[in-house]
This record gives sequence, C-alpha cells and structure tokens, in this order.
Amino acid sequence: MRIKFSTFETMNDTEKKAQLRKYKMFATGLFVLMAVIFVVMTILEKKNPAHWIGYLRAFSEAAMVGALADWFAVTALFNYPLGLKIPHTNLIENSKERIGDNLGNFVVENFLSPQNIRPYIQKIKVSHFVGEWLSKERNQENLLNELSYIVLDILHKLDDTAVVSFIGKKAKEMSDDLQINQIIGNGLEYILDKEDHQRFITNLSKQIKDYVLNNQDMVKQRVKSESFFLVPKFVDDSIADKITKGLSKYFEEVERDLNHSLRTEITQKLYSFSKEIQTDEKWVDEFRDIKNDFLKEEKIVQYSTDIWASIKKSVSKELEEEHSALKNYLQKNLSELSQNLQTDEVFQNKIDHWIRVTAYKYILKNTHQFGGLISATVGNWEGKELSEKLELEVGKDLQFIRVNGTLVGGLVGLIIYTVSNFFI
Repeated sequence: MRIKFSTFETMNDTEKKAQLRKYKMFATGLFVLMAVIFVVMTILEKKNPAHWIGYLRAFSEAAMVGALADWFAVTALFNYPLGLKIPHTNLIENSKERIGDNLGNFVVENFLSPQNIRPYIQKIKVSHFVGEWLSKERNQENLLNELSYIVLDILHKLDDTAVVSFIGKKAKEMSDDLQINQIIGNGLEYILDKEDHQRFITNLSKQIKDYVLNNQDMVKQRVKSESFFLVPKFVDDSIADKITKGLSKYFEEVERDLNHSLRTEITQKLYSFSKEIQTDEKWVDEFRDIKNDFLKEEKIVQYSTDIWASIKKSVSKELEEEHSALKNYLQKNLSELSQNLQTDEVFQNKIDHWIRVTAYKYILKNTHQFGGLISATVGNWEGKELSEKLELEVGKDLQFIRVNGTLVGGLVGLIIYTVSNFFI
C-alpha cells in the first residue's frame, strides 16, 4: 500500500509552495541577469577594449557556470534535470527504500541507544499522575463502567461448551490425585490437636445426663421388666434410682472435668481412628469408591455446567447493576489505591521504578522494530510525492545554494581573470 501525501495537505503547504516558487524565480532571475550581463559584455568587448568590461564578462561567465552547476545539483535531488534520466539524478524518488533504511538505522543508533533514552526514562513519574486521575469520582465510574463492559462482552462471547469442558477437565485432573482418606484423617487430627473435639464431648455428656434424668420412669420400667417376679417393686425402684443417679453423676463429671479419663480415652480412640483412615487399605478403597462414584464423567459435566452457569450469572448481575457489591468493593479499592499513589512515597517509588525498568527493557528489546517501522513507512510512501514533499520543506533553503553558487562562481571567475591578467 502506498501512502499519498495529498491527503494531509494543509493551507500551510500552499504558503510553502508560494515561497518555493518565489525563491526559485529569484535564483533563476539571478542566472538570467548573469547571462544578460555576459552577452552585453561580450558585445561591448569587441567594440571597446576597456578593462572593466573584461572583469564583468569574466564574473558573469563564471557566475553562469556556478548557477548551472548548483541548479543541476539541487534539481537532481528531487527531479530529472530537463526531464533527462541522467544516472544518479532524481535521488529522493529512486532511493526512498535506501533512505528509509538509513533513516531507521540513524534513529535507532542515535536516538534509541541506552545512553540516550536512560535520562528520559529516569524522569518518568506516572504514579502521582495516575493517583490524581483516580481520585476523581467521575474517572473511577468511567473506569469501572469500561471494565464492566469489557468483562461482560468477554463473558457473553465465551463458548459455554468450551468453558464447561475446561472446568470439567481441570476438576478431573485435580481429583485424580485427590486422597480423600488423607484429607479426612488429617482434618480429624487437626481438630484433635486444637482440642476442638472437647466441646463436642462436653455437649454430648450434658445431653446424655439430661436424657437420663428426664427418663427415670423408662429406666424403672426397664429394670422391672428384667427383674425376677419375686423381687419386690420398691427394690426395683431403688435399683432404678441408683442407676439413674449414677449415670447422671458420671456424665456430669465428664461434662465438668476436662481431664476426665473418658475424655482421654475418647481422644486416644479418635487419634487411632484418624491413623486408621489414612493407612488402612479398607478405608483407602472405601473413599476411592466414594470419590469415583461422586466424580463420574456425567456428574462432572453436570457440576461444571452448574458451576459455570452460577459464576456467569453472578458476575453478570454484579457488573450490570449500578451499585452492586462487587462494584462498591472495586470502587473502594480504587479510592484506596488513589490515596496510596498520592501519599505513599515508598509505593510511588516502587510503581515508578517498575514502569521505568519495564519501559527501558521494552524499548531496548524492540529498537529494531522502531527502525523497521520507519524504514517500512518511508518505503510505502509514493516516491514522487515524497520527493515533492521534501522539496517543499527544504527547497526554499536549497535555492540559496543556487544563489550562492552564482555569486561564488562569479567571484572565483573574477579572481582567475585578475590573476591571469596581472601575473601571467
């Protein structure tokens, strides 16, 4: 694709064109003046042998040569002189690829070198600016709205089937190495180590004590039904009372005494049970069967579908509502971040240092791409329009080369003529 400069032409270009024409006419007019003087002096010299005529003729003759030489040099940069395709002319158009490569290399070597970019990178201070920007409520709202829009757009564009398959695959991978017996055994040991089971024993002892006390009649009935028919009723009732009081008193002791022997025994049994769960093959096989039954392929698909549907629905709802809990939480954190960016110098330095290092590394790593961009851009320009554009920018100054060439050439010719007349 070729880039046309005409698209970018402005009113200023019109002024530049007018100036270029003006100075071209001035330089050309000076050449014409020298040509006229040369012709007139040549004619006069044949009729009048005055010395001053020779000097003017020599000046004008050399001035014409200088003017023509510099006209050719200036014109050869941007065009073919007189339309003649002389080698090494129309240089800009014919060499734009090489110019692009050289310009790209020049910029990279002289502007993007480590010693040149380091001073500018070290001056970068982004944290305070970002903190001030985030401190404005309007900016926070705009940022949250844009982020919400982006996330919602991503959620709606995601392939649900692919996401469900991904979740199911990861769940299957995680479950393959999942040892449920180890998890339960370690969990039970953790509870025992923290002595959280003591509260359970205390509560259970109290419940048993209350149950015994509240069901004395049932105990009497049970004693009577197991007693001999010759034993008097008052004896059975006395035995039942002793059983009731003994049991209630025993469990009351367990309830009150944290160092009770029953508690110790229960704790030891539970530790043994936790070890058994972790090591006994019976429990290993039992929990493996439970896991495999729970994580059958069709169930995993169903679980994954439900999980993704729940996540998608919840996130969408939070992002669509104007003052949802998620948005309020994010806005609160943005405010805190803004405050830290403006007041916490340590945090500011960390952020700015990270940005500087990242920018420095990125620029150095991609300097060749900057050079390639310049080279490709110049290479894609229209050669003729590039030449015209550059001539428009520097052509006015180049016309002074023609003017200077005319004057300098004339002076050199005058000096040569003078030397030849007086010393030769």
